[in-house]
Amino acid sequence: MKFLDLSKVYIRSGSGGAGCISFRREKYIEYGGPDGGDGGGGGSVIAEAVDGLNTLIDFRYQQHFFADNGRPGMGQQRTGKTGEDIVLRVPVGTEILEEDQETVVADLTEVGQRVELARGGNGGWGNLHFKSATNQAPRRANPGQEGVERTLWLRLKLIADIGLLGLPNAGKSTFLAATSNARPKIADYPFTTLHPNLGVVAVDNREFVVADIPGLIEGASEGKGIGDRFLGHVERCSALLHLVDGTSDEPADDYRTIIGELEAYGGALADKPRITVLNKTDALGPELTEMQAEILSEACGSTVLEMSGVSGDGVTEVLRALRAIIDAPKDEVEEEGPWRP
Repeated sequence: MKFLDLSKVYIRSGSGGAGCISFRREKYIEYGGPDGGDGGGGGSVIAEAVDGLNTLIDFRYQQHFFADNGRPGMGQQRTGKTGEDIVLRVPVGTEILEEDQETVVADLTEVGQRVELARGGNGGWGNLHFKSATNQAPRRANPGQEGVERTLWLRLKLIADIGLLGLPNAGKSTFLAATSNARPKIADYPFTTLHPNLGVVAVDNREFVVADIPGLIEGASEGKGIGDRFLGHVERCSALLHLVDGTSDEPADDYRTIIGELEAYGGALADKPRITVLNKTDALGPELTEMQAEILSEACGSTVLEMSGVSGDGVTEVLRALRAIIDAPKDEVEEEGPWRP
């Protein structure tokens, strides 16, 4: 299934049915009076978060969603049929935005969560409603209320516990493949990963979800490379795992490049709890590994873990460090940086 995390939809709720002008005409009833029924209400457009979906690909092939109109009222005090609602089934983690792509209408983060995007119009009153002591034969009825038409954006933000960050070819996909059942594409050229991948990782009988996003490069916030559009998928993560290529000539510069892009993206993403790991130590000797780790530690101002996703050295220690952050109470995490769901 093709991954799609952004889609534009056009919705319209149903209009209400018109009220009816009718009079009761039965044998032996001299003064029947008005008996026009009300129009039925129009259908609404509703969004619902459902389980089993992880992409918005369904909205690539259908962008227009129109609810049914209400039926008009009829004689003998018969009310028109209410229009059927239409439900947009979206993955958990979908943000619904206005056409400006900035105003948030709703954020569906739980299975079964629903939000009404466009309410159907009310049905019009029939002439029975206008009967009074001074107007016993009203010849007027209300038209139905018009439906609401909107243009919205659906943006999917995957829900994971840990988000993987790093430059292209930092070893993120290799790490995910080595620690989970996920099978992302792995190759020796940049931008092998073109869309986010999710994997369930287990350590010490504890499972958590890791999200791998395409690599960032300097200027990603300005649209260079694939850009930073996939950073939204790690906004909901409890912590970030920053992988730095140990074979790089300038690991400190690589680290600062990613941090600079996080700060440019905003949204307190750079303040999330973060673990920095020197990866690909299998290609380095002990002395070179120690030297690269020291350089990276000075750049980030904290302890740097060492790991090789290929050989598996240090992977368990990294997973345990990630699990400790996930299991830590929120108030303890907030001491290091703002915690966001």
